[in-house]
Formats: sequence, structure tokens, C-alpha cells
Amino acid sequence: MPRPTVKRELSLRWLDLFQICAQKGSLQAAAKETGLTVSTVSHHLRSLEDHLGVELFNHTRRPMVLTPKGRVFLRSIDEALFMIRKAKAEASAGTLAEASLLRIGTIEDFDSDITPEIAVYLSRNMPGCHFTYQTDSSHTIIDMLRNRHLDLGIASAPHEHFRDLQDRLILSDPFVIVLPRVTQRPLSDIVKGQGDLPFLRFSSDLLIAKQIESQMRRVGLSPTSSFECSNNQTLMAMVAAGAGWTITTPLLFARAKRFQSKLAMHKFPGKSFSRTLSIIATPDCSRSVLDLVDAKLRALISKYAISDQTRNNPWLADSFKLIG
Repeated sequence: MPRPTVKRELSLRWLDLFQICAQKGSLQAAAKETGLTVSTVSHHLRSLEDHLGVELFNHTRRPMVLTPKGRVFLRSIDEALFMIRKAKAEASAGTLAEASLLRIGTIEDFDSDITPEIAVYLSRNMPGCHFTYQTDSSHTIIDMLRNRHLDLGIASAPHEHFRDLQDRLILSDPFVIVLPRVTQRPLSDIVKGQGDLPFLRFSSDLLIAKQIESQMRRVGLSPTSSFECSNNQTLMAMVAAGAGWTITTPLLFARAKRFQSKLAMHKFPGKSFSRTLSIIATPDCSRSVLDLVDAKLRALISKYAISDQTRNNPWLADSFKLIG
């Protein structure tokens, strides 16, 4: 039976808390994120339901489950809340010189040269700003952005819609085969698991590993593997030592300069595939900051990765490139 509609002004706070509860699945998690009490969160949700005259959650279920009308309502307000937050950020952003805090997360791919240069560049252009930098996996950075523990992240973007985040595509980074430079068997035999050179893989919990494994299943490759690692430099060292072969990307290969003389990079056989790197930000991150990071990041990727790799491997030019 429909709830009686209460004629009371709709509160943006109600909508914010509804979205958080829908994402987190519990009042306790929403209370922890917002600093409110559980009873306060519950009161705001009930006020929203009373205003609309419908049940948005099945309150008898744990974790909290949206009703059919709740799911429709969530889809409707996600875009609206994103645009409201973005508008607020743009209206209150001021100049770059006035920025006071920026929390940035980056994947380790940029640690050796690109992230340090971005840090120096931003500190010069935003002199009054306090910066914090965090290096982590792509999925952790995206989770931190969703939980508002970061303002901006540079990460590999999964193939999904960022419901409450804004993203700018930066780089197409194709997957490639990396072998020891001195290898007797042809590439086709090695990737099929023929011979004694095992496959060295990224740790299965990483987004990059999931992308690789999914493509390998599609093309019917299942090479023997007894080594798993979360660190690209370690994988490159193992391949350089002749311990096996791996699948990585030109950007990651470019970071392993000390091992490159003992490595050979090859195009992935059959249908090519790639990961996409993006700048991902919360709606509160102003466009002026995004533009500043975007321009500098593109210049640094071109300087430290694309130029060298496409010069040494011309076949990469059509796939290893900036987007936009």
C-alpha cells in the first residue's frame, strides 16, 4: 500500500544519504562515512520516503536492499547529484592559487618519473595547496575516490559507468608479449605453452590480471604458470633472467629500463586488446585542477613513454597513444 505523501520541502541531504546507503548497503556504513549517528541517517531516509510516499528500501532485509521503486529512483538521482556536486565545485573553486587541499592517487606505473614531475609542477602552480599522494592499485584508487578519501586519481579504468565520478580518458595502453631477448622457440609456440618457458602472471586480484586472463580465455590460451606477482618490475626481472615470459603493456615496459637490454617486446598474437588509463575525479574536484593535471600528464606520458617505445617499436604507433 502506498505511503501517504508528506508535503515537505525535499532535502538534498536526504538524497545524499539515500545514495550512500544504496551504495554501502547499511545504515552503519553510511553513518561512519558521514559522521552522523545511525538514528539520524535512519530519520533522514524515513523523511525522504515520507516525502515521496513510497518505500525505497526493504527495511526487513540485511544488508539493505532497494525496492523496485528505489532502484528506479536511484538511477534518476545519480546523474542529478553528480551535476549538482560538479556545479558546486565549479562555483566555489576560485583560482588555482586559492586551492587548499588536493589528495591524489596514482598507480605505480608513474612512480619513477611522471608522478614526481607532476608533484613539482602542481606545487609551483598551486602554492597555497596542501598535497597528499598515494600509490596503489587501480581498483583501490577508484574505491578511495568513491568513498571520498581522494579527490583525483590516475588509474586504469574498468569498463563500467562511473556513477558518481567524472573521468577523462588519457591513454590507450595495449597488451604485449615480453620474452627474454635470447629465445630459441618462436612466439607462437611459447604462448601456446609449448616448450619449457612458463608464463609469469600478474596477481589475480589486480584489474590488469583480470583483463589479461579474460582475453586469454577468449583466444583459447592457457599456458602453464607457477609464478604470480603484483609488481611489474619483478616480472620484468624474472623475464630478463630467462625464467619465463609475460604479458604486460608498453607503459609498464617503459618503466623497466634497467632490464630492457635483455627483453624483447612483441605484438599480442591474434586480436589485440588494451587497457585505458584515465584521470578520475570526484565531482568536487574543479575543472581548473583537472585541466592542469590533464595537460601535464599527457606531456609527460608522451615524453617518457610513447616517444621512445614507438620509435623502437613502430608497430605500436597505432595502438599506444594518447586519447583525445
